[in-house]
Amino acid sequence: MAAESRPGGVTVFGGSGFLGGEIVKRLVADGIAVRVAVRHPDDAAIARQSGHAAKVQSVYADVRDETSVALAMAGSDAVVNAVGLYVENGAESFATVHELGALNVAHQAATLGVDRLVHVSGIGADMRSRSSYVRARAKGELLVGDVFSRATILRPGVLFGPADKFLNALAGIARRTPVLPLFGRGRTRLQPVYVGDVAAAAVSALSHAGAPGKTYELGGPRVYSYRALVELVLGRAKRRRLLLPMPFPLWDILALLGSILPTPPITRAQVALMKHDNVVAKTALSLEDLGVTPTALEDILPSYTF
Repeated sequence: MAAESRPGGVTVFGGSGFLGGEIVKRLVADGIAVRVAVRHPDDAAIARQSGHAAKVQSVYADVRDETSVALAMAGSDAVVNAVGLYVENGAESFATVHELGALNVAHQAATLGVDRLVHVSGIGADMRSRSSYVRARAKGELLVGDVFSRATILRPGVLFGPADKFLNALAGIARRTPVLPLFGRGRTRLQPVYVGDVAAAAVSALSHAGAPGKTYELGGPRVYSYRALVELVLGRAKRRRLLLPMPFPLWDILALLGSILPTPPITRAQVALMKHDNVVAKTALSLEDLGVTPTALEDILPSYTF
């Protein structure tokens, strides 16, 4: 793998999240100083998460506020934006986070002369989508590219890992009910990707000579139907449940009703994503192009505790 010199310091926006936290761990393991930019800084918690207090500093930043973004990344050689939002809540909207927030990070990275910017989006980002979430992801990519043309865009598929909210949520439903509803007939094709592989790809993109200005779609080594994934989880949890096909219009209604809850069990963004196959395009650059070998879900599933 052709590479340039490693960055001396990296600011990770959203560095306390599921993916962001894993990126921080990888950077620290490589001996790189990390600044974790989050809305609720907690040095002790970040240090415990990364496993190395001396290499990690947490700072306040809200991607919707460009001044805080600039202060958080000042002096960094590279920046990773791993901020994500699935549920809109008041001023926290898809437009303010995935569009304005992405633009603010990219604009300040360009203004401050940051060498590398990695922007995390998602497979399926599409300006033509009927989903405001999917459109916002796509528009965010365009805005980032407009102001920081050398940005690397990463589009991961559904993330999995022992602490994920996807497979664990399925197992949780299986514990509470004898019936598991399927999205449609459960035929949507998914290519789940290990969170550690996506983190490794993000770290690689910070020094890989060919990464600037490129877009990568990140998926695991195998494509599953949604039904097959549910059956895999049930097998690991040692439970037998009735799988009930449920039409998407009903899911749309349930997501709309659930949106009034503080923590919706299902969101409109998640339903929108499940309406279309979520797999790496055949012509796309992928994990292997960043020197990362995809990890199989079956290799990680035994470490889940459900």
